[in-house]
Amino acid sequence: MAQLWGGRFTKETDDLVYRFNASIGFDQKFYKQDIEGSIAHVKMLKKTGILTEKEASDIEKCLGEILSDVENKRLEISDKYEDIHSFVEATLIDRLGDTGKKLHTGRSRNDQVALDMRLFTREEIKETEGLLKDLLVVIYNIMDANLDTIMPGFTHLQKAQPITLAHHMGAYFEMFKRDRSRLKDILERMNYCPLGSGALAGTTYPLDREYTAELLGFYGPTLNSIDGVSDRDYLIEFLSALSIIMMHLSRFSEEIIIWNSNEYQFVEIDDAYSTGSSIMPQKKNPDIAELVRGKTGRVYGALMSLLTTMKAIPLAYNKDMQEDKELSFDAFDTAKGCIALFTGMLKTISFNKDRMYASASGGFTNATDAADYLVNHGVPFRDAHGIIGELVLYCINKNCSIEDLTIAELKSISDVFEEDIYDAISMETCVNKRLTIGAPGKEAMQKVLAIYREEIK
Repeated sequence: MAQLWGGRFTKETDDLVYRFNASIGFDQKFYKQDIEGSIAHVKMLKKTGILTEKEASDIEKCLGEILSDVENKRLEISDKYEDIHSFVEATLIDRLGDTGKKLHTGRSRNDQVALDMRLFTREEIKETEGLLKDLLVVIYNIMDANLDTIMPGFTHLQKAQPITLAHHMGAYFEMFKRDRSRLKDILERMNYCPLGSGALAGTTYPLDREYTAELLGFYGPTLNSIDGVSDRDYLIEFLSALSIIMMHLSRFSEEIIIWNSNEYQFVEIDDAYSTGSSIMPQKKNPDIAELVRGKTGRVYGALMSLLTTMKAIPLAYNKDMQEDKELSFDAFDTAKGCIALFTGMLKTISFNKDRMYASASGGFTNATDAADYLVNHGVPFRDAHGIIGELVLYCINKNCSIEDLTIAELKSISDVFEEDIYDAISMETCVNKRLTIGAPGKEAMQKVLAIYREEIK
């Protein structure tokens, strides 16, 4: 068991305790960040005169070689080390001897792991943001191609009013646009460097924390060394943002699943994103959408786990905080995988436009517009609402739509109706006369698309 802290102890740690305590099995993901942080630390130690030019040069060169050897599979990260920090430092000492022992000057594993987690999470946020942009491009392209594709809009899963596919997709564009914005906010808040905080009280060495922060792409150093080693707010925020992203993906998936059903037939999912049944040859299952929906709970679990872990931890660092990693790593990978797969599925999906139009026409989605027609002809809205309700009931009993009725039938319910009612309640009119920004009318949607183009540039 390779440990860097044995001087205080008179016997070795029990093997079971050691393995329970060790984190090398999962924090080895940090090898690149750990070495990157160590190189920045060494550069700073040289700048401040704590290390000589040669010492710093030798350590930096050797750290670069270790990184290259790990990435090219010439060096295996061994579980005989407690954590990734121990592995990197012990390997450095093996190769450089006493000079390698100077790497940890002015540093604790507490601020080291705080830095590694921050660097790693920062990259994960950037990758996730890039995947969301790809998804937004796909949604935008669907919107741009479907300004005239009429479909029913729903409330309570019941047909409500006619909209367009572009308008429906625009709701998801807004959701994922907000998700990108949340990620950018998190980056702004988290982009400060904890290295130099020491175990919790800084150090007596004349460190240049501003220089270290600059080398690592941070805005500056964290301003409280206790908070520097014990802050995981940024990680909780990121897991929260991922949970919201997954919630949006799950809602979208649910609709794809419904639209893919035999009853709706609004969409045809590409064969590459579907599977069949082992017993029923006619089946084409929306497995990707179902798995995305199912994996949402997995990401929620990581958020709740970390919130629960952090809720009663006194300042500063405690070993409980090692639990910030495993589930977080899983959530990062799960969310990125789900975004990428959902984007591929959505990009290749086919929309049954005729079926959508027929569904909008057959569900009394123009009933509100028929009421508005009466209001525009002097009928008080509450009376108009009652007249159209009676009209819908008449159509249900006759198994037809409002536009199928003759003018005589319409007048038998209200003599206000005239021939222009048919144009007023056509699907196209119902959609395109809605011109306020945010509405489904083509003119309004074109203005929104111009704004969205800027979002995805």
